[in-house]
Amino acid sequence: MTPELKGFVLLSLIKIVVVFSVMMVGVMMVIWMERRVSAWKQDRLGPNRVGPQGLLQSVADGIKNFAKEDVIPEQANKLLFVVAPALSFIPAMLTFAVIPVAAPLPVDFDFTVPILGQFVHSGPMPMMIADLPIGMLFIVAVGSLSVYGIVLAGWSSANKYSLLGGLRASAQMVSYEVALGFSFVGVLMLAGNVTLPEIVAHQQDSVWFVFALTLGFILFFVSNLAETNRLPFDLPETESELVTGFHTEYSSMKFAMFFMAEYTHIITGSALVATLFLGGWDIPFTSWDSGDPTVLKSLLTLAFFAMKTLFFIYVFIWIRWTLPRFRFDQLMQLGWKFMLPVLLAYILILGATVLVLDSIGWSSGLPYGAALFVMNAVLVYIVFFILDNNRLLLGRTHRKVGT
Repeated sequence: MTPELKGFVLLSLIKIVVVFSVMMVGVMMVIWMERRVSAWKQDRLGPNRVGPQGLLQSVADGIKNFAKEDVIPEQANKLLFVVAPALSFIPAMLTFAVIPVAAPLPVDFDFTVPILGQFVHSGPMPMMIADLPIGMLFIVAVGSLSVYGIVLAGWSSANKYSLLGGLRASAQMVSYEVALGFSFVGVLMLAGNVTLPEIVAHQQDSVWFVFALTLGFILFFVSNLAETNRLPFDLPETESELVTGFHTEYSSMKFAMFFMAEYTHIITGSALVATLFLGGWDIPFTSWDSGDPTVLKSLLTLAFFAMKTLFFIYVFIWIRWTLPRFRFDQLMQLGWKFMLPVLLAYILILGATVLVLDSIGWSSGLPYGAALFVMNAVLVYIVFFILDNNRLLLGRTHRKVGT
């Protein structure tokens, strides 16, 4: 193994440890944030006893879960019952590996360790674990694996409520996986690349895709809500119908891992929305963050990326404590009968618009972004006017007065 390869492996290991640690602390903080935001919206105090402002409440909950008895039903398939929580949690962690969180960091070292030999690295280090050439395809492929953990949890529990919850989750996640995949096709069309650093770079040079692809952004975020099983799409966990759904029989840390997976998905989904549509780590209204890498650029771009991600995390929480849940038939109709046809039509219209703009010489710059923004504004108005007036979409029908 060459010294350069050893240096690359060392940096990769360090990044894996740092990202995993930050994600675990982030999950605890997001759980605390959800409790405080929900308390604020309901005029309560929320956690305020354990640590300053209740910041250590999640740590106390973790200790409690470790101390609780780990029960496995007698009729359960024990192997799958134990493996299912991990299958739900791991894909969310793997997805974050290809998301760039900051501008490249300049790293130079050359040292020797006894027995292990020489470690060498010189040049900018990408602020992501793996700079894969198939970044978005990797996210779609790995992100869809989490459904297996939920389905296996429901089936292996030997409980009919759990099984129904698992089946609901699989139907929901499969239907919205299709919409999720189509919703970022526009990003790939405009960026001309599937790697996330190139998508960020394209937004730095032109316009954030939240303006050029507004309709795609809205539908991508809605699909993300359904993917994470959050309200108003938390049908697999409807306690009034299924007790608690696929994790009814789980206790101790196995039970906690499902919620850790959910909040990890929230963080990853928020980071992905920020990367695809809000320029990632790009600092708006300046070109200072491009050019030669420096430590200051890496730190400031990391701070801007964190603020964008935190904003979408708040929106996830805000929606949960504001909207009621859909009925399951409404949920499936929204995915298959509305979002999928709209996205297919949107891709065709977007492709035709881009071809027309290219033919008249508007392939970038302010006129290009303004034309796409106007096109999206018109489509958003049309689509949501149709949504508001299509009674059959949400399972509602007209009824004559007096009947």
